[in-house]
Formats: sequence, C-alpha cells, structure tokens
Amino acid sequence: MFQGNSIKLQRIEEGFVELCFDRNEDAINKFDERTLDELAQAVASIAADGTIAGVLITSAKNVFVVGADINEFAAAFRLSEADLAARNLKLNRGFIGLEDLAVPSVAAINGIALGGGMELTLAAALRAISADALIGLPEVKLGLIPGLGGTLRTPRIAGADVALDLITGGKPLTAPAAQAAGLVDAVCAPPELRATALGLLRQARDGAIDWRQRQARKRLLPADEAARQQAALQARREDIAARSPKHQPAALVALDLMARAAAQPRDAALVLEAESFARVAKTQAADALIQTFHNEQALKKLFRQHGRDGRPVKQAAVLGAGIMGGGIAFTSALRGIPTRLKDLAPAQLDLGMAEVDRQLARQIKGGRLDAARAKTVRDSLVPQLDDAGFDGVDIVIEAIVERLETKREVLAALEPRLRSDAIIASNTSSLLIDDIAQALARPENLVGMHFFNPVPAMALVEVVQGSRTRAETVSTAVAYAVAMGKTPIVVKDCPGFLVNRILTPYVIAFLQLLAEGADFAQVDRVMEAFGWPMGPAWLQDVIGMDTGAHVWQVISAGYPQRMVLPEHDAVRLMVAHKRYGQKNGAGFYRYDADAAGKPRKSVSDETYALLATIQPTAHRAFSDTEIVDRLMLPMIVEAAHALADGVVASAAELDMALLLGLGFPAYLGGPLKYADWLGLDHVVRQCDHYATLGRHYESTGQMRALAAARQKFHPA
Repeated sequence: MFQGNSIKLQRIEEGFVELCFDRNEDAINKFDERTLDELAQAVASIAADGTIAGVLITSAKNVFVVGADINEFAAAFRLSEADLAARNLKLNRGFIGLEDLAVPSVAAINGIALGGGMELTLAAALRAISADALIGLPEVKLGLIPGLGGTLRTPRIAGADVALDLITGGKPLTAPAAQAAGLVDAVCAPPELRATALGLLRQARDGAIDWRQRQARKRLLPADEAARQQAALQARREDIAARSPKHQPAALVALDLMARAAAQPRDAALVLEAESFARVAKTQAADALIQTFHNEQALKKLFRQHGRDGRPVKQAAVLGAGIMGGGIAFTSALRGIPTRLKDLAPAQLDLGMAEVDRQLARQIKGGRLDAARAKTVRDSLVPQLDDAGFDGVDIVIEAIVERLETKREVLAALEPRLRSDAIIASNTSSLLIDDIAQALARPENLVGMHFFNPVPAMALVEVVQGSRTRAETVSTAVAYAVAMGKTPIVVKDCPGFLVNRILTPYVIAFLQLLAEGADFAQVDRVMEAFGWPMGPAWLQDVIGMDTGAHVWQVISAGYPQRMVLPEHDAVRLMVAHKRYGQKNGAGFYRYDADAAGKPRKSVSDETYALLATIQPTAHRAFSDTEIVDRLMLPMIVEAAHALADGVVASAAELDMALLLGLGFPAYLGGPLKYADWLGLDHVVRQCDHYATLGRHYESTGQMRALAAARQKFHPA
C-alpha cells in the first residue's frame, strides 16, 4: 500500500490496516520532516481507500516515537517567526488527516512516546499502552511548547489540569498514571499490546465505543466546557509563574495559548499553537536549552568511550569522614558499590556515618528508598579507623584536610597497602594533582575527583588529569562517577581546575564593585533577577568568608597577570572582623533561625558601616546593566582562556560544568553559549569598554578571531 523510509502501511486482518513506524538504519523512531511527509502520504492513501475498516498504529522498534529530530531545529529556527509557524502547520497535515479519517484508529504505545510521538497518539481515536511504557510532552525542558497539536488535544481529551501539569512540568507519565489521567484507554502487559489495541479497534468498528464523538470533541469543545477550561487555566497562572524557571517563558506561553484556544475550532487553535511555538522557539532560553541538550548527548558519548577504556569499580573506599567524606561514601554505596569509610578520629567517623544516616532518612522520607533497601545500603558501608580491607579496593577517594603536606604524607603511607593497579582519587579543590603526586611511587594512578558540596545533590564531578595520570586511570574515574549518578567533566590540572577558576574573576569583579562604592544588596538583587540562584554576596556567605578568602587567594596567585584581588577586599575585611557568613550568623548578611530552624538572611547595618571603611566617601550608583556586564564579562573571558588552554576539550564540556557546578543560569546555557547569543563582536566591544578595570576584562585572541569571522564557540 505505502512504503517509505520510516513508515510502512499494510493490510492486516478484518479489513484493518497497520501503519507501522520503522525508521530505516536507526534504532529509534523520531519525527523529521521526511517522516512527517511520509505520514501525510500514508494517511492520505488510507482516506482514499473505502475498503479499510480501521487503522492500527504501531512501532517496529523498542520505542514508539521519541519525538522530533532535534538536529533539524537549528536550520528551522533560523526562519522568521511567520515562516516557522507556516512550517509547523505543514508538518501537522498527517495528524489532522489521521484525526479526520472516516474509520477508527488506535495507537499501540510501546517503550516511550514523547513530544511529537505522544502528539501522534492524541490524534488517533483511541490509545492502548504497554504497562512498562512512558508518555509525555517534555518540550518545556527545551524552552519550547508542543507544536503538533499537543496543546490543543491534551486538554480536550484529559482536561485542563492534566494538560497543564503535563505540558508545563515536562515529566513523562507511567502507563497507569496516563490511564488515571484519561490519556489512554487501555493498559496491558507488553506481550498483549497488539491484541489489546486490536480489541479496542474492533469495539470502535462495531460501535461499542463512540470514537466519532471522541474525535469531534478534539475538533471543537462544547462552549460551556471550553469556558470551564479557560477559568481553570487562568486560576493556575500565578502557580505556574512561580514554578517556572527565571527567563524561561514556555510554560506561561503554553498556559495562555491553551486558554485562548479552548473555545476555538481545531484548525484555528492549531494556527495559534504554531504562532506560539514559533515565538518561544526564537527565545534565548530555547536556544540555550537546545544547546544544553546537544551538550548532554555529547557527554553521554564520551562516557560510553570512557566506560570501554576504564576498569569497573567493584569496591571503593573513602579516606576522611565528616560531611564531605560521608556524602561521597553514601553516594557510592547508594549506587550498589560496597564502600569503606576511614578516619583516624572516632568523632569524625561518627560525623561521616551520621551524614550517611541523614541521607538515608531523606531517601526514605522522599519515597525513593524503602527501609529494606536503606538497610542494604547502610550494611554495604564499612566505617573503620584502620586500613583493613583497603588491599581489595579498586579506588580510594581522599577527602582529608586541604593541606598539601598532610595529603602527601597520608597518601604516601597508604599507597603500599593498596593493589598496584588501585586508583587514588583526591577530592582536593585547590591543590594541584601534580604537587600531590610528587609523594607517590605510582603517580600514574593518581587522579583528581573534585566533588561539589552537598555531594548527594550536586551532579558535577571534576575529574582532574595530572601530567602523569594514565588515560586508563582517568577513564576509570569517569566511569565510577557515572556509576555514582554524577556528571564527570575531565579537566586539566591547573589552579582552580575549571569551575572555581572561572568563578574567581566573577568574585574579583564583585569585590571591585564594592570597593568603588556599590551596594552589595543591590548587586545580589540584580544578579538573582538575572537568573543566578543567589547573588555573589549571599554566595560568599554560604561558602564562608574564611574559606572564600583562602580559595580566591590561591587561585588568583596562579594567574597573577589577570586575577588581581583589589587592595580593599571586602571578604578579607569580613574575615578580619570574624564575620564568616552563614556558619556564624554574620557575613554580608545577618542570619537568624526561622521557625523551622533554617537560616533566614536580612540586611545588616553593621555590614554597611564596615564596608564604608573601604569605600569612597561619595556613594556611586551603578545601573543594573553595568552590574551584569561587570560580573559576567570576566567569566566569559576566563572561560575562553580555559578553553584555549585545553583545560577542557570542548565548549560543550565547559558550559555543562558551569551549569551543573555553579548553577549558571540555565536560560543562558553556560558562559560560552551566553557569549554566542550576545555575539562575540558585542562581547569584545564591551570588554574593550571595561579594559581599564583590569586584564580580567581583556578579551582573548580567540574571542577576537571568532568575532572577526562572525563565528561562535559552539558550532551551529
């Protein structure tokens, strides 16, 4: 009947036809323009054949359809809004044709049906789903909205609240949840999917199910129901606005679209959807989030390669308990890796195991673990004061005090007790791996694994390759981090590694602003409004003034030409007056416990009085734009230096590290993606404008070359 590269149409029993998605030379089905054109052709051939009694829609793959081919987005999104909207309407032809067939249709959903895959099932009259399958509309996670009828059909099938949660949350639904929501008509065991779908198709053909009425609702809702949906949607606007990430408009655009479209006929509603889709597709958030998706795919490919090149970690040990060591040991054991936790001090060991117990209790309370599984995890952790059993571990993570001589002494004493191929991974945040390696007989087995605090919550691990670290050692550390559920980024050994190195010029720029008379509270308000989870003053309070002062001094000493702490350094001033931040209740802000015992910050007059001793007499006002430029430009410049120095292998890895390790605003996509969006020519001009403030504003040769060639850090 019809045979394409992605779709085949064939007659089956009882006058039915099967429309099967089976994309040639690919393990999955996805919607590119060619596939959607084939769908329109196949549906047209069904409509023209009066002998067909019904349509069964299936997939020959392990998944139904995973969604759009994101590789087509770059070219499509360069179109004007009007042309992009017209493109979307054209791509909808097959869905409209399926919905308008004179015979019933049933989608048999296996594996996953996401985005356009789910939207296709909504155009069918009925849906059967395998009990292990997932469906969802995750477009909001890319800064987008559904563009193939999802905003129209979901509320008309399942109601406004279900549609709003699904579209603005972006999380997939399990088969039972989808049935409870009214999105599917039958759930069955995987082997029974075809038979169940055919059973629905027979019921529709024989009149036991009024499939025509179901399809008619999708073409136009009754007026009273449309009004109720509009009211329900508007009632939740404040809630959705509060839950939406900063500067990511897609969720609110979807809500407003559904409210406007509720009373519209289908074709008019699809026009509204296409226009709204085109509008959000052109936003900075969509551009950045799509790049982040590509970055994530690139990282997964790297992880697979490291998994092949490294050795599996079957047993691990953590040296140094406390909050950090306990967090690392817990995370390792949670992922099924038996782990030893050693400390010389019983009190520290107790602290580490208390952290393990606290994390297990949180897992149980959150429903992620049951008591039996928690006990298994706890039992796989061995707290100890000696080196017993260390001769059998594959990796030791060192998390002791951040002093070079102490690390050298402890690791040199431990090394002979380990297997010759065992890896030592230092969790240092400020010391060079090569400096630690000088004390070891097998420096090729030493690698950095810099975890971020709190370990269970922070995804990033910087895997630091020293000059003598073996490639297999790096790959094993990467594979172990992945097994722990983390996102490892391989970085070159240098002061500050990657994340803290790029953060340091940001902090220096903040301290310069304060020395010139800026209001720290205004700076925080501006940067939080810009998208940061916390402003630089609040961040410094959370880090701790004493810790921060040490870190910024060590890292800036590694780059003396362009990282120069100001003479009037507000952080050192705070340390001198024992204002250490959140941990002792006074830093830039004052901290008092709220009713739940959590620290609540407030602006302190004492801070202003203290800062006045290092600030000019006349207060200087800074515009919001100047504050953003002065803090963000040094990050872009240092990111460019790090990339040029080979600290990371790609712009993708660099931006992912900053997103995961710093909470860099997601809608910007990382410092290099942010520079790409602004345009390197604009960034270079702004750097030149602020060049007199220091070399941390001096654009790199690569930045100037890219600007001159109108190119970007990330390939288009």
